[in-house]
Amino acid sequence: MMQQGGTSLDREAPALVLSAALLGENNARVHVLTEENGLVRGVVYGARSRAGSALWQPGNLVKTRFQARSAGGIVRLSGELLYGCGFRLLDAPLTLSMVQSVCVLADAALPEGEACPVLFARTVKLLSFLGFDPAVSEREGVPDVVLWECALLTELGFGLDLSACAVTGATTGLAYVSPKTGKAVSEDGAGEWKDRLLPLPSFLLSKKETGTPEDWLAGLRLTGHFLARDAFGQRHRPLPAARERLMDRVARLAGVPNDSGETEEG
Repeated sequence: MMQQGGTSLDREAPALVLSAALLGENNARVHVLTEENGLVRGVVYGARSRAGSALWQPGNLVKTRFQARSAGGIVRLSGELLYGCGFRLLDAPLTLSMVQSVCVLADAALPEGEACPVLFARTVKLLSFLGFDPAVSEREGVPDVVLWECALLTELGFGLDLSACAVTGATTGLAYVSPKTGKAVSEDGAGEWKDRLLPLPSFLLSKKETGTPEDWLAGLRLTGHFLARDAFGQRHRPLPAARERLMDRVARLAGVPNDSGETEEG
């Protein structure tokens, strides 16, 4: 919680809007991500006004005021926009899916009230990149989202180990990840077990690589396996629908049929 030894709260800090849901006719229940207090759940009064609706959009960075009358009481949020990207994404459906997935994953997976300065900074950087030039992020954004998901797994205590082959100890030729341990495996180390391993796309090993839609899909499947098993499965919850929609969209780009048998062309 945001109280730190006192009986009331009144402070300001930058916060990323993760979600906003109706609360009555004019208000909203809003979840934000902060550096010092991690996930914070609060109420915005008058959020349904034109200005409020534009301000409390997922993906926006808001200079937020947090107020509560007592420890453990309802946190009231208000603020002003520092950076917004939603209006730029109307003609960028893939980028919009990325932003929605990142916000929903952070909202659903992170514990409330725990500081996460590294992940907060990384999330601000990612969403700023995605929203700055959607034409670029449509072509290059998915690898950054997969890398962010790796950072989320690390924050939750389920980080992948891609430093060396778990079988041979080699640091080159890494091509797979063990679905059991989350450790990298080289082509030589995989042997006859390669069909049981998860492909490791090259962009996770080199910042110079951006990959193809097929690589993006492999990356999303890789992180999705561990998110589904460790971050959500242990709480008996499925991956959020927004994350599934992102993977379906990338699958269509890669020409891989989704559950309905459709591809990008069909």
